[in-house]
Amino acid sequence: MAFVDLPLRELEIYRPEIAEPADFDGFWAETLAESRAAGGDVVLEQIDSPLRVFDVFDVTFPGFAGDEIKGWLTMPRGGTDLPAVVEYIGYGGGRGLPSERLTWASAGYAHFVMDTRGQGSAWGNGGDTPDPHGAGPALPGFMTRGILDPHDYYYRRLFTDAALAVDAARRIDRIDPARIAVVGASQGGGLAIASGALSEGLVAVMPDVPFLCHLERAVGFTDADPYAEIVRYLSVHRDIGEDVFRTLSYIDGANMTRRITAPTLMSVALMDPVCPPSTVFAAFNHCAADDKEIVVYPYNQHEGGAASHWPVQAEFLASRLG
Repeated sequence: MAFVDLPLRELEIYRPEIAEPADFDGFWAETLAESRAAGGDVVLEQIDSPLRVFDVFDVTFPGFAGDEIKGWLTMPRGGTDLPAVVEYIGYGGGRGLPSERLTWASAGYAHFVMDTRGQGSAWGNGGDTPDPHGAGPALPGFMTRGILDPHDYYYRRLFTDAALAVDAARRIDRIDPARIAVVGASQGGGLAIASGALSEGLVAVMPDVPFLCHLERAVGFTDADPYAEIVRYLSVHRDIGEDVFRTLSYIDGANMTRRITAPTLMSVALMDPVCPPSTVFAAFNHCAADDKEIVVYPYNQHEGGAASHWPVQAEFLASRLG
């Protein structure tokens, strides 16, 4: 694989104009208010697990429109008043099994993994959350579900779930509500950006090789899925591109990062054909946080720093928690 985008020196100053709807803030404020008004309890059911040094809970919390969203909560056994990390999952995956992700709990955090509505059947060990909302004609995948109207769009629901997962974490007795960070890779990175923009008082936002950024460039730049889902859709529905990109502007990570003020650590891989580097740098360079860093992996594709990136995140979060 070769370098797929602009030279690094150009990426570092790449700050393109991104279309932003005039009602962007009102749209998301209304969306969150409606879903919060739907109410619902955060339910924790402790599970019998061979993970003897952790307490593990099957979590159900209210997401978009009060829909029940699943998650796993893993924490050091008996721990209280814990800082928490809320994690979001990559495209097509689900929450899987609690034994798959133990690093954050091993480091002393309450680790809350949000399941992804309607996904969880493409890789990993599955998901458990349906998406009960219908949509019009769409391409297989998730990128075009309801894409002609931002109110109907799949990612409106998923971004709302991500923000309400932070609300749910703050309602759990053993978590310190003032010490919550969000993290995720690829689609999970896009959700971490959305949660960072739509949630207040986070201690850190840590998107890794994030998806769903600078969408108009991404769709025209890479042949890789999931962005190519939109290309295939528009190749059939030839006269609705303007409507499609208007909807996408409401979920574009480069618009969301303008609303992030929490300390932010992002990563990018310069040979990434899935989330092209310029799309990631567009989001990073628009980020409003005064305290922000980006880690560059020059010779990696969409795996980015993989497991070697976690110690970087752990050090960043620990330093912001003091």
